[in-house]
Amino acid sequence: MAASAQAPAAPLSAEQAKAVLAEVIKAFGAPENAQRMEEARDNACNDMGKMLQFLLPVATQIQQDVIKAYGFSSDGEGGPSLAGVLKFARLIKSYESQDPEIAGMSGKLKAMFLPPMTLPPHGAGTGGVATS
Repeated sequence: MAASAQAPAAPLSAEQAKAVLAEVIKAFGAPENAQRMEEARDNACNDMGKMLQFLLPVATQIQQDVIKAYGFSSDGEGGPSLAGVLKFARLIKSYESQDPEIAGMSGKLKAMFLPPMTLPPHGAGTGGVATS
């Protein structure tokens, strides 16, 4: 097996990745973490820049607390590091196209810390629906 720069520190099978993903989702649902996320959301006030400032570090720490047990180390000094979380995210992304359950779980996880994207109100970009 050839090593590549993209290879995660801890290669997991699709089933293992699914189990870890379920654990991460469960961690976000824990009362103390839900409280931390809610406070970060309140501080961000739906401002994308503030979401990155307040919400992302909390979400990163919650994920890191779970995935470090599976070999996705933080690789950083002090505070939550994105390195392990990004490696885990790349691994999950690689399984999304092969496993609809992983894709669904990944979407659920992203929805926990990314603001919903709003569509333009006037229906721009609807794919050219003709009315005749």
